[in-house]
Amino acid sequence: MKIYLTAVLIAHTQHREKLALLLRDMVEQTREEPACERYDLHQAIDDPNVFVFYEIWHDQDGLDIHNAQPYIKNFQRVAGDFLQEPAQIIRMSMI
Repeated sequence: MKIYLTAVLIAHTQHREKLALLLRDMVEQTREEPACERYDLHQAIDDPNVFVFYEIWHDQDGLDIHNAQPYIKNFQRVAGDFLQEPAQIIRMSMI
């Protein structure tokens, strides 16, 4: 079953550019993963500190493999310094 995922991240203003670079790198690497069907990064127009991922994964196993990648683990280690609050992750299925 496909997994549709939206993640909302709110950067501290002073770390916004560093976070944006890190997120862009994640996009490049993630799009190479076999289970990744879509991995798009957006930035809010009205608040440039808000970043939103829209993702589609072939299945839960593929998402699990993604979450175990070194670059995702690295992001998880530094996210607390860059983000105002923990990322909001919404997992969905299509109806």
